Amino acid sequence: MQPVSEAPVLLWFRNDLRLADHAALNAATATGRPVVPVFVLDEGSAGAWAPGGASRWWLHHSLAALVRQLRAQGSELVLRRGRADTEIERLVEETGAAGVFAGYAVEPGVRAADERVATMLAGREFGFRHVRTTTLFDPDALRTHAGGPFGVYSPFCRAASTAGGPAPPAEAERIRPATLRPPSDRLDNWKLLPADSAELPGLQETWTPGEAGARARLEAFVAEKLSRYMAQRDRLGADGTSMLSPHLHFGEISAAQAWHAALSAGPGRGSDKFHRELLWREFSMHLLWHHPDLPEQPLRPGFAGMHWRRDPAGLSAWQQGRTGVPIVDAGMRQLWHIGWMHTRARMIAASFLVKHLLISWQLGEAWFWGRLVDADLANNSASWQWVAGCGTDPAPYFRIFNPVLQSKKFDPDGAYIRRWVPELTELDDDSIHAPWEAPAAALQRAGVRLGQNYPHPIVDLSAGRQRALDAYAAMRRGTA
Repeated sequence: MQPVSEAPVLLWFRNDLRLADHAALNAATATGRPVVPVFVLDEGSAGAWAPGGASRWWLHHSLAALVRQLRAQGSELVLRRGRADTEIERLVEETGAAGVFAGYAVEPGVRAADERVATMLAGREFGFRHVRTTTLFDPDALRTHAGGPFGVYSPFCRAASTAGGPAPPAEAERIRPATLRPPSDRLDNWKLLPADSAELPGLQETWTPGEAGARARLEAFVAEKLSRYMAQRDRLGADGTSMLSPHLHFGEISAAQAWHAALSAGPGRGSDKFHRELLWREFSMHLLWHHPDLPEQPLRPGFAGMHWRRDPAGLSAWQQGRTGVPIVDAGMRQLWHIGWMHTRARMIAASFLVKHLLISWQLGEAWFWGRLVDADLANNSASWQWVAGCGTDPAPYFRIFNPVLQSKKFDPDGAYIRRWVPELTELDDDSIHAPWEAPAAALQRAGVRLGQNYPHPIVDLSAGRQRALDAYAAMRRGTA
């Protein structure tokens, strides 16, 4: 154990795997003490929301990048696996640490661990210091005029605008390494990577996890895409989105860094719209902070009586991208291949599952959780509840996306469908959105044989829409 005067402090990394603009890191270094960086893989406390395969792949590479960054400063990242509060307590005892510094977490399991750690450290010099590392605002900073949490996005967004933007990002402080280095797991021994690379086929070619990859993607987005973000962000076949969501989720770049990078591009270059997307992420975290059961329970209690269909075959077809509705299948196959799906496609695919198939939003939420590289508990839960109509939107139950109309509007030339549903590549632009309505000659020319090399739709869209409206109406009457 180190002398009291030189007792180190622990820097507990969570979903903030970077060195720049890291308030917990800067607060730890400001003590003047040696710093022991640590990451704890606590899958047990997460329960059903332990990281899925795509997230585990990303986490492995993100941690490997952080290890390299810290070693360049002469420091080492201590890796431990187990219950977070238990492992932190062990590390405090092993190092004689004078305190622990960490970022706020909105996930219920992490918050519970934080409470136990705070109690355990009550007698230490620095105790347990929480600071903001993942959000634009402190979790309790934004409140309604009545003093409660927000339940609708637009008023939340206005309150955030009134509060002003986040402070400019801070540069990274250099960590003073501790002399005593406690035992650490080997990252490879955690086996976060899939045994079969075919399970996650396109991740390596699509993504570069880590702080350097995050910075590069942000810089490219601001330089090349931001000016056309308003026009192209919903165009499925265009490369018009930032694709920063996994980097933001793992905290390889801070929300403030993204905010100010867009702001620096100047007015009229898409920054306002991009800021609103960052605020939706913030709003989702606000909801989870104030509603810890958001991932499991509808925000609107009346929806607990909604009568969902049990349809294993329909659910499987949706998961595999074999619904017979091209725009839905394209989105689900993109998810399968690269662990990510265009936001517009997410809304269309989610609406199809919940509304046209009348399958519970929780089943869709769970599938996305296991497949997304940006599987974020707050954003995933809030977005699925929004689509299902049981979340924060004022009156969304009758919003049922028509996937064909959505396809024609946001993928007019079929580029997105052709990329992810190659069976339909040769169909003309008019036929590709609804092959079941195409003339027989058009199908023959394209080599499309419905029911053989591409399925018939698994539901009649008009009938599915009416069935959903009837079910929602019954739920509202209390007769579901």
